Amino acid sequence: MDLSNSPITLALIAANCIISFMAFKNNVLLNKLIFHPPDITKNKQWYRFITSGFIHKDFNHLLFNMITLFFFGQALEPLFDAVGLSPIVYLVFYLSAIVVSEIPTYIKEKNNENYYSLGASGAVSAVVFALVLFAPWEKIYIKFIIPVPFILYAVGYLAYSAYMDRKGTDHIGHSAHLWGALYGIAFMLVAFPESYKIFMDQIAHPHF
Repeated sequence: MDLSNSPITLALIAANCIISFMAFKNNVLLNKLIFHPPDITKNKQWYRFITSGFIHKDFNHLLFNMITLFFFGQALEPLFDAVGLSPIVYLVFYLSAIVVSEIPTYIKEKNNENYYSLGASGAVSAVVFALVLFAPWEKIYIKFIIPVPFILYAVGYLAYSAYMDRKGTDHIGHSAHLWGALYGIAFMLVAFPESYKIFMDQIAHPHF
């Protein structure tokens, strides 16, 4: 694992950790950064689309997202360069995934004063599913022990998100996982159409 090939991923993890830890201890800061559709609608605080993607509910929420981003991001970022997409495109992809994954929720909840959400879920999900197009059978190690193919981890990630979104009790943007996943796939298919052929070939020839 050559981390020198994924500087943007490491920088994004660092930014998430620093801003999240600051917000853990500062409710005023948390309330300024959190995704709250009425503040966006009435006060034109459009920045919340981005800032809400760099704060988390608690340490476990942060850890889950950052471990996922670490494993998938450090593999996806070099692939962008390998297929002719610059590191800047990777950064734009990540940041735009935060925004795009929150738009459906914003439309639905734009006048709901009681709705708040936070987390890097949408962007991380986009990274996960973009990489799945290239390497569905590569493995991530749950708790660094249990090997799970990327594609199974991705499906489980969405299933868990859908379950938690239905519960709707923790202010974490679980619905953003689905929209982030769709955006990750769509972005890669548009930016690098060959990714579809690569995915189909990989699915047809699994290597266990």
